[in-house]
Amino acid sequence: MMSQLPSSQFWLTRPFGERATQVFLGVLFTALLVVTVLHVALPQGSPLHVNAYTVNLFGKYLSYALLAVAVDLVWGYLGILSLGHGAFFAIGGYAMGMYLMRQIGDRGTYGHPVLPDFMVFLNWESLPWYWQGFDMAWFAFAMVLLAPGMLALVFGFLAFRSRVTGVYLSIITQALTFALMLAFFRNEMGFGGNNGLTDFRELLGFNLRSNDTRLGLFLATGVALALGYILCRAIVTSKLGRVCVATRDAEARTRFIGYRVERFQLFVFVVSAMLAGLAGALYVPQVGIINPSEFSPLFSIEIVLWVALGGRATLYGAVIGAILVNYAKTIFTGVMPDAWLFALGAMFVLVTVLLPKGVAGLLRKRRRAVESDNAGTKEAIA
Repeated sequence: MMSQLPSSQFWLTRPFGERATQVFLGVLFTALLVVTVLHVALPQGSPLHVNAYTVNLFGKYLSYALLAVAVDLVWGYLGILSLGHGAFFAIGGYAMGMYLMRQIGDRGTYGHPVLPDFMVFLNWESLPWYWQGFDMAWFAFAMVLLAPGMLALVFGFLAFRSRVTGVYLSIITQALTFALMLAFFRNEMGFGGNNGLTDFRELLGFNLRSNDTRLGLFLATGVALALGYILCRAIVTSKLGRVCVATRDAEARTRFIGYRVERFQLFVFVVSAMLAGLAGALYVPQVGIINPSEFSPLFSIEIVLWVALGGRATLYGAVIGAILVNYAKTIFTGVMPDAWLFALGAMFVLVTVLLPKGVAGLLRKRRRAVESDNAGTKEAIA
């Protein structure tokens, strides 16, 4: 029946036939349901009650997981080690933060805020042109995708057309995010300088400090992660994905047989950047702040570590790595804040030595062992 579908429908429905996708979506939606029930149905005095702080924390983990999936798409399947995806994440976050800031302050003639609070404090007399339109939700939400997408389009066009690859491309992506970090630190840029954007109050009319709004954002982030995962699986299981893997493994040979490799690289790179921007937009209202530290090259390197620890070129491994590392970060920074970086480095070394294919590789190895044992048992019975 599947083969009778039009090619476009087959491309979109292919991931749902994979066991890995079915298990991932099942676990994800079960987790969303369990957290919702434990938060809503149980009283606060119950030991199983999930409080609003924990719901917010889980939402933050899920936004990081979506970011890790975006990085795994370009690194795991295209072979592009991007050390600048934190820039796309931060730009998406700033687009959302600009919308949230425009909901604060004195109202003008048509009921729209005139200036964000920090601009009033800094004695700005008028709104910069690039802030125009961010009082409208549809425009801001569009810029969440378009702003990082356009940056990736321009950067990727110049880099891939020039055939910059390998470590040189990684260095350029890191230089990009570092340059943006320095620019956003400047007060005259109009993005809050060192303090960034904060003190958000409402989103689409909903109070961001309400427990119901926090739960809604958590669920929205989970759904976005599911959709982002399905999109990436649809890409990597299509003909486009096979060309990407061929480019990763033998770029020169792929060019030789007639493929315009730079076009495939550019398309996937832009899609990945847009997913990273969406992750940043979901992260900001849950954390309550966005500042230039999100552009830090160290943050982009940390994202790569999530993917490596979870398992490169699996997508679900990137989710596992992002959640595990950030959960460990929450624990270590609370118990031993000065030792967190050492713990992260030790974790990376141990997994590299003992689990070169990450946690996902270990899971696949155990599954093969179980299947082999089951097959042996059936043969013995027969």
